[in-house]
Amino acid sequence: MEVVNKIGRRKTSVARLYLSSGSGNISINGRTLEDYFPSEIHKIIIKQPLVLVDSDGKFDIKINVSGGGFKGQAEAIRLAVSRALCEVDETYRPPLKKEGFLTRDPRMVERKKYGRRKARRRFQFSKR
Repeated sequence: MEVVNKIGRRKTSVARLYLSSGSGNISINGRTLEDYFPSEIHKIIIKQPLVLVDSDGKFDIKINVSGGGFKGQAEAIRLAVSRALCEVDETYRPPLKKEGFLTRDPRMVERKKYGRRKARRRFQFSKR
């Protein structure tokens, strides 16, 4: 199997993923999954597509991720893994689509407007 290259995005996080057949090693920015994401929730988020299609431990994954926080990075990686799995085998697509792993979450932080304290927050109104 050749190396599959995919990109996943979430908020300001961008994850570039290289998937190849192997023994299940996951490397993120040159570190192990357990080292990069100490929280168990983030590890579960990343492995969700692999567990869903019963291919956990069949692929080696190398990931470069930048921007955003831990949660955004984990969800960007999940999207990239899902896209890569679909390219490896088309039969993985329906269950991944049903769970919503192939949908790019478009929500971004709203920009601050002039004359306001934040994006929508106005200054305190004073009648007198």
